[in-house]
Amino acid sequence: MAEIVKMPRLSDTMTEGTVATWLKKKGDKVSEGDVLAEIETDKATMEFEAFQEGVILHIGVEEGQTAAVDSILCILGKEGEDISGLLSGAPETASETPAAEKTETAPTETKESANVSVSNDAGRIKASPLAKKLAQEKGVDIAAVKGSGEGGRIVKRDIENLKTAAEAPKTVAQTVAVPQGETIDIPVSNMRKTIAKRLAESKFTAPHFYLTLEIDMDAAIQARKAMNDMGGAKVSFNDMVIKAAALALKQHPAVNSAWLGDKIRQYGYVNIGVAVAVEDGLLVPVVRNADFKGLAQINGEVKDFAEKARNKKLQPQDWEGNTFTISNLGMFGIEEFTAIINPPDSCILAVGGIIEKPVVKNGQVVVGNRMKVTLSCDHRVVDGATGAAFLNTFKSLLEQPVRMLV
Repeated sequence: MAEIVKMPRLSDTMTEGTVATWLKKKGDKVSEGDVLAEIETDKATMEFEAFQEGVILHIGVEEGQTAAVDSILCILGKEGEDISGLLSGAPETASETPAAEKTETAPTETKESANVSVSNDAGRIKASPLAKKLAQEKGVDIAAVKGSGEGGRIVKRDIENLKTAAEAPKTVAQTVAVPQGETIDIPVSNMRKTIAKRLAESKFTAPHFYLTLEIDMDAAIQARKAMNDMGGAKVSFNDMVIKAAALALKQHPAVNSAWLGDKIRQYGYVNIGVAVAVEDGLLVPVVRNADFKGLAQINGEVKDFAEKARNKKLQPQDWEGNTFTISNLGMFGIEEFTAIINPPDSCILAVGGIIEKPVVKNGQVVVGNRMKVTLSCDHRVVDGATGAAFLNTFKSLLEQPVRMLV
């Protein structure tokens, strides 16, 4: 009998999905494990595999359309099978974004389809379906492309990286020019909808208060230079901030906690969410057990997460389970700011840039390097004294960075 394939829930906060690309079409035969489509969630674009076999008899959500979780994505069955009974009474859940309002966004691969290859005179070359399709559209000789996927497989990003700077994808702000005196409505992405919903709930549900502290970064600068001069993986100030926060959280478990309505949950582990800006909004991949990791390991994970986030390749296990969040805008020249708490955390740390300024040391005015941080706290969980104690421990670790290495 024919079976309905529903729009899957691919993240814990997903309520609807948009079909970025169909990799199968109506009438195609599908085997279990075949990739049916690429679906844009609120956090990433992910491949969706078939869990049954059959022929695609109906497609319920076309490319570019959005539908609620559990609505009809497609129907699989035997060729020629009557599916009118399955379709009768089915809700109209899909809505298409007007073509004039859409920005051009190539579908993103999050998992490479296996055992796909194309042939040429030099032998067989592994390539994913999207890479092959994109190469054909652009007139690229795929045999001349070096693959960066598993086992040297050519993936979509390898084809896209051949573009010149002029051809490279641009942000909405760059590609949409508003004529003088007119307006343009830009469709809201699933990611932006979720950010708006969750942060509005956080801001207007959790009673926020803010604690700001200025940190002497002279010793941290010297320690970072000494570590980087040793060779190997380079350490950033952000890595040091993550490590210092993780160690401070172990000493102040009340900050490493969450409000659950009728109880407060304290965590026996430290998972630091690191806010990463992407074109459609913000993603927060998680450095797990950060208190047990060295600075080089933290550096490698954060770089990997940032790359995945910008390419929409993060998986659910990458962004779930945070117990505390850090938002660092120092690299953008921001000296000080406040951040909205990222649920279910009870606190978020906003980190500004390191500023060279005159300071008083030992009664003398000298040049010093200072960094301001602001801790946003949920007053239902963290009191002022508790937050202040955490910040002072965090400050002492950065001002005496050798303590983070023992």
